[in-house]
Amino acid sequence: MRGVDTYQGRGLIADPIHQYILYTRPDGVPGEATEQDLLDSPWMQRLRRVPQLQSARWVFPAAEHSRFQHSLGAMHLAGRFAQQLYPSLKAEFPDAPSAALLEELLRMAGLLHDIGHGPFGHFFDDNFLADFGLTHEILGQRIIREQIGDLIRGLRRSPGAPFEPGEAINPDWICYLMGKDRTRPEAEHPRWLAHLKPLLSGIYTADNMDYVLRDSYMCGVAVGPIDIERIIYYSFFSEKGLTLDRGGIQAFIMFLNARFYMYTNVYYHRTTRGIDLHLKEIFRDTIRLIFPHDLNKDLEPYLHLTEWTLLEEVARWQDVGRSRSARPSARSGGTSSTGASSGACPTRSSSISSSHAGASAS
Repeated sequence: MRGVDTYQGRGLIADPIHQYILYTRPDGVPGEATEQDLLDSPWMQRLRRVPQLQSARWVFPAAEHSRFQHSLGAMHLAGRFAQQLYPSLKAEFPDAPSAALLEELLRMAGLLHDIGHGPFGHFFDDNFLADFGLTHEILGQRIIREQIGDLIRGLRRSPGAPFEPGEAINPDWICYLMGKDRTRPEAEHPRWLAHLKPLLSGIYTADNMDYVLRDSYMCGVAVGPIDIERIIYYSFFSEKGLTLDRGGIQAFIMFLNARFYMYTNVYYHRTTRGIDLHLKEIFRDTIRLIFPHDLNKDLEPYLHLTEWTLLEEVARWQDVGRSRSARPSARSGGTSSTGASSGACPTRSSSISSSHAGASAS
């Protein structure tokens, strides 16, 4: 007699912060999508080439982790919240969906919350996307709806259990949960959805609880103990929304102190801020030469814009500028001392690249 294969359709990802992260993978069910399908999608794989820390990684050299790794951690913590909070949500909303759908909805919101980020993270929002009336969240919502919506609608189970018959995740629910600009649910959204929003856009969330742990670990910064499990355990839903029992208050305060320490000593480190100020002087001109696209009209070029492609293109400009500057002059047979014969774009980009290098050495 053969036992039940509890490992079929699931896998483990090793992680330095959460030890292991469980995920769903194909199990031979026709038409079913899984978390692995989303992880393998070009839009999620793109996040491997978008560093989690923008300028701070030049100050803390070990902090070479990516948005992809952080998204996995946020997915894991969102699932842990779902497991803890489902009984209290069901008590407040008897019409709430199955525990499996709630878990997978929150896991997908955690996984996809940063999918719209560009090179240099929030700096890119302020110094490029804002010129088009966009943010990384708006782009992320478009990616979810237009590029991976069919995969999301095809999900049929969480790592813990299958959905109830007829249940499916609406991609717009994820867009609402991850969008800080969307403070109120739409009329067509289920009543229970608004109770979930603080888990992605609140004081303590699957997002910031992962990045405080992950960023401090990768930077080599000691922030003191952060008792994530205690905070999750003492969280529940009441008629007022997400609520923390008094038993979790001290752990919550420790987390806030750690988060504050990371902002003052890593994210807003004086050298990090100095690099940002240097970059601000040259970034708009540089990015417009590399990426002459309006993302309001066409989203596809964004798939290939990452921090890797941006920095490699700037480095290539400098090499082209040097090569053309060293080329013998057609009229004199000598070499150009000014680089003027190399053309406007390479000369300009050589200046940009030099300024960039100076900033990173500050």
